Amino acid sequence: MKLLACIIAAALGSLLLQDRSDKPVNTATVPSARTEPGILERQAECVRRARETKSANVVWIGDSITQGWEGPGRAAWSERLEPLGSLNLGVSGDRTEHVLWRLASAPITHLAPKVVVLLIGTNNLGHETHTCEQTLEGIRRVIAVLREQAPGARLLVHEIFPRGERFNSMRGDIAQINQALRSAQSAGGYRTLSIGDAWVHADGTIAASDMPDFLHLSASAYAQWAAAIEPLLRD
Repeated sequence: MKLLACIIAAALGSLLLQDRSDKPVNTATVPSARTEPGILERQAECVRRARETKSANVVWIGDSITQGWEGPGRAAWSERLEPLGSLNLGVSGDRTEHVLWRLASAPITHLAPKVVVLLIGTNNLGHETHTCEQTLEGIRRVIAVLREQAPGARLLVHEIFPRGERFNSMRGDIAQINQALRSAQSAGGYRTLSIGDAWVHADGTIAASDMPDFLHLSASAYAQWAAAIEPLLRD
């Protein structure tokens, strides 16, 4: 009986090891270039900026919401953020794996930034490409790479902005990711910013005046964002 028990235990152990070895790779953590024709120019531009800019006090990394500082947020950027020596490396539609690819292709080390500002993750969820857990792991991988490339910089990690006019399941995923990011900030060497909470009303709704499509920001929302973060950048 003891021999049979040992054989069963060994077999079960072998199966467990096999399951672990066969665990699917989380593509949110694997660098991947964008291939869509409509975004190649912007991707190339941000790679060029990262490679050719000599230095930048503040490096902004993210997706369309970060890129939007050059759109609806242009006035706020010019007035409050550009004078601080800010460099915009936001690419519309980017997910964590795309940011990892850009950081591998064009590291920010030579820029010697004093502050790095990160906002990423909403497209991992919104495109239904990754689960909540996979998205969090992708964000943490981006944070780790930024810490490696800019060890002397202060890293400000924005919690993922809320999206959708009213309560929805994706907001639940976002809240869980944000909670995990907050809980690990001391050990992770970064500070989280919950600026997106400002656009959620008491009844849980988001106004079109702040997010016209309930995802991207209006000019007035960018102005609020700039006013909130400028003191942190000057500190």
